[in-house]
Amino acid sequence: MQKKGSDSEITAKPVVSGLSRSTRIIRNLTLIIPVTILLLIIIVAIFADLVAPCDPVRMSLPDRLMPPFWSDGGSTEHLLGTDKMGRDILSRLIFGARISLSISLLVILITSFIGTVLGIIGGYLGGRTEAFLMRITDISMAFPPILVAMLLCVSMGPSFTTVVVSISLLGWAPYARLIRGETLRLREEDFVSQARTIGSSPIRIMIRHIFPNIINPLIIVMTLQIGLLIITEASLSFLGVGIPPPAPSWGNMINDGRNLVDTAWWISTFPGIAIGLVVLSGNFLGDWLRDKLDPRLRQL
Repeated sequence: MQKKGSDSEITAKPVVSGLSRSTRIIRNLTLIIPVTILLLIIIVAIFADLVAPCDPVRMSLPDRLMPPFWSDGGSTEHLLGTDKMGRDILSRLIFGARISLSISLLVILITSFIGTVLGIIGGYLGGRTEAFLMRITDISMAFPPILVAMLLCVSMGPSFTTVVVSISLLGWAPYARLIRGETLRLREEDFVSQARTIGSSPIRIMIRHIFPNIINPLIIVMTLQIGLLIITEASLSFLGVGIPPPAPSWGNMINDGRNLVDTAWWISTFPGIAIGLVVLSGNFLGDWLRDKLDPRLRQL
């Protein structure tokens, strides 16, 4: 009986090994696929002038509403077709990626910097300073960001700068709330107490000891914000208060084709697919980073 039990254990080991191998493959794919998509879009956006086959704002009325090249009436000159003004969809997608990614990057840099500074100061100093900063954070999180951004864009006029400022106005609050919580935990650690004992100033402790230990959760949140910011920018442009036409924006492109879905589905479909790919890739990459960088999830 002991021999039979040992045989069953021996035969069970390859199964467990196979499951772990397949699990590793799936986890690797959740990193490789989103990173590949994001890198491809970033490279295309950077070299848009070289990659785009046509001028994204050049109109050609004889070529208006041309379908993709694989459909009847399509042409290889316009691989993804044209819109109602005869502008090339593929070129507008490529230049639209540059606009959307530029806005997302600027907003992430601005909001993460403001939120990190306020969160560290409030969490470390505590007392009235923390109470004051957190009440401002609570007030900021109480307003719908998309509504405030719409009001600002309407009052200031649609432009690239207006979109960045309007989204950044309240976007720092989630960072401040997260960083403040991490700082409250870190300020009670032994290495922070020892830094106080040797006479380190609060500014030095916040910069040299606390900030390096909050980089991991900060990176995770920044990555997860990519999809949200892409959707926010596209929503503002779709509503006509974001990037002003004729500048190519994914939201503008969807808005241009919303009344032509039955006859020219490609105008709205391709920018919608692009938005979906970026959002899903950002979310998958953020989840992967969370699993790798969060010490509480490393052993799961």
